[in-house]
Amino acid sequence: MSLGLAGHFTIVVSPTLWAEYLDVLARPKFLKVKPRIDAMLARFQALRVEPTVKLDLATDPDDNCVLECALAAGAAYIVTGNLKHYPLDWQVARIVNARHFLEDNHYSIRVASAVP
Repeated sequence: MSLGLAGHFTIVVSPTLWAEYLDVLARPKFLKVKPRIDAMLARFQALRVEPTVKLDLATDPDDNCVLECALAAGAAYIVTGNLKHYPLDWQVARIVNARHFLEDNHYSIRVASAVP
């Protein structure tokens, strides 16, 4: 997310996808990090698109809005932690997790460790 906020790539959202993000981030499991979420949302800038095509391809119907947003934006990637919800053979955008997106785009992955 930091790379996107810094302008290294364009983050794209639709009104439906944005509402889904806000709903998820308001869940009790994120209460401990709410100040960090609020700070990130205050800096969040994205290209906003209005999808005109409705899709029914994701195994979780709520995830169809991600596909619709990617199609409307002509996105090269969908980055998700739920790969199993998306069609494996979708030709519009590569559907990858964050690690593969970073590797594909030659970003180094730094992992903090408490082990010396």
